[in-house]
Amino acid sequence: MITKDTIEMEGLIIDTLPNTMFRVKLDNGHIITAHISGKIRKNYIKILTGDKVKVELTPYDLTKGRIIYRSR
Repeated sequence: MITKDTIEMEGLIIDTLPNTMFRVKLDNGHIITAHISGKIRKNYIKILTGDKVKVELTPYDLTKGRIIYRSR
């Protein structure tokens, strides 16, 4: 569920980190650390390096995010 105070951006997975964390390069060039959302985790959706994803950021910390969608 997307709340109204989040920023939604698209990016590319560039690195896989431990504990289902990923390094994502956003379309504007910034690199953030992101974890997967509960629905992606529950449905066992695999995310690999090179996948295009949609990321949700909070305005409080723009270096961390949540992956909410994986494009094909």
